[in-house]
Amino acid sequence: MSGGTVTVTTWYLEQTSPEDLRPARVPDTASAIRIERAEVPSPDFSRFLYTAVGSDVAWTDRLPWTYARWREFVDRPGVETWVAYERGTPAGFIELEGQPEGTVEISYCGLLPAFRGRRIGGHLLSYGTARAWDLAQRWPQRPATKRVWVHTCSQDGPHALRNYERRGFRRYATEVTEEPVTPVAPVAPTADG
Repeated sequence: MSGGTVTVTTWYLEQTSPEDLRPARVPDTASAIRIERAEVPSPDFSRFLYTAVGSDVAWTDRLPWTYARWREFVDRPGVETWVAYERGTPAGFIELEGQPEGTVEISYCGLLPAFRGRRIGGHLLSYGTARAWDLAQRWPQRPATKRVWVHTCSQDGPHALRNYERRGFRRYATEVTEEPVTPVAPVAPTADG
């Protein structure tokens, strides 16, 4: 469906201390799950993760980005991408963006559709949030983290908001807007192709 608008609710959430983090239970498949930092900034890999995870939940804001814009973003000090792998296959990612005055935004976090519903998301979010709190250890020119924040919206996956709240993030603002309807890709191939 294209055209028209949809009402979108956006929730802004934060942690203000590392003690706010409530880690998820490690999934039963933990022995097959590895979370690793993508240490070589790669516009191609970052775009792949963004489109693979967000294609069915209306992640569209970065689709117009040029290669140069992706390169500029991933090369910024304090930007990190942590990737969850299941037996060598990318399952999802969390992207951290260090901001001024010791603030870190979780700019994106999600799983590829085939990996959802298996408790990997809570594990990835717990791990990534802990990395947000210790970001200054890897980027000595950055101040110590004082706040980690994230936003999610009603167009994200159905478990996103609850996952953030379960990990200890508290809502500090809510915004309701009208946005253009964005067609989303199907999660799996349909019968006709």
